[in-house]
Amino acid sequence: MASQDYETEKLVFRGFYDASGNTMDAARNAFITMIRSLLATDPAMAGAKVEGRIKEHDECLSKFRLKYQTGLETTKTAYAIRDHISDLIGLRIVCFYEDDVDRVKALISGEFDVLSVTDKTAQIEGTADAFGYKGLHLDLRLSQNRRALKEYAAYADYPFELQIRTVVQDAWSILDHKIKYKKSIPNSLKRRINTLAALFELADREFRAIRDGTAEEIERTDAYAEIEEESAAVPAEPEAVVDAAPRRYAPLNAFSLLRIAKHFFPGQDFEPHKVDGFTQQVIDLKPDISRGKFNFYLRETIGEVRRYKTDFEARPDGTALNPFTVMRHCLYAGDPNVFASLLTDRARESFDGWRAKHMSAMAVS
Repeated sequence: MASQDYETEKLVFRGFYDASGNTMDAARNAFITMIRSLLATDPAMAGAKVEGRIKEHDECLSKFRLKYQTGLETTKTAYAIRDHISDLIGLRIVCFYEDDVDRVKALISGEFDVLSVTDKTAQIEGTADAFGYKGLHLDLRLSQNRRALKEYAAYADYPFELQIRTVVQDAWSILDHKIKYKKSIPNSLKRRINTLAALFELADREFRAIRDGTAEEIERTDAYAEIEEESAAVPAEPEAVVDAAPRRYAPLNAFSLLRIAKHFFPGQDFEPHKVDGFTQQVIDLKPDISRGKFNFYLRETIGEVRRYKTDFEARPDGTALNPFTVMRHCLYAGDPNVFASLLTDRARESFDGWRAKHMSAMAVS
């Protein structure tokens, strides 16, 4: 039964904490598993990190004394310490972008009972000159349907706190805790701390802007390619050719290379960092290469390279040639002098030998 005596309630809380250790660990693991499963339903959440912890006993008491004890005892209100520690079990989701935070909140709110919400981001952004930790804190418990299930019954009385942050917000939170003095210090130091926090806030915003800009650039590349295809299907008027301005060729970049690669390898999933690296390799060897020229190399040689791929993979020691390797062979076949270094010596010897053999066979026939 709750009382107004701190020493008594401290002993009660100690007894509860010691007796519940295994159950709290199991509850934390169950909550983590549930949340990971929820995030897996949204492809945009791939890579989000979920972790959890049990709050240390002494930390719980310190929090209670700091936030609740004086007020409760001033009003002569009986209390149980456990009732005021909503983050005894704490989970954290670290996602990539600011707008992911709202996506996660929507997923979580549909599967758990939300007891309270603390929006640190809204609090900071509601001021003109304050910077600092941003994130979303939710106090949660299992929904009524889950509490009724046998496998979750032992965790029904364990609420938990869920913190949702971006990678940048998480980094700032960690570093912010390393700054030992932030209040009663010279204004020059406060200003430097605020400047640093503002830089982190800007990084979060720019990270999201780069993501959006990348998506827009891919859409623009796709739309431009469709216009080019439609234009190529319409014969030009004779007089238009005479007066036409010199054609400017669009340089190859990762977005246009990806568009072309997907055309020749439909259904293939291309990892962005591999596309980026391969594109740079090609540009390093031929700085003036246009996307039209890259497309030309593939279009003119891919039939031959695919026949080689079939023969090569059928060999006893043959291995599968992935799309990037196929494109390397196509570029080499299109311009051996420029693109020779895209293939290893052994790969070039194998490909050259196969081509010589098949050219001889064609000449005989």
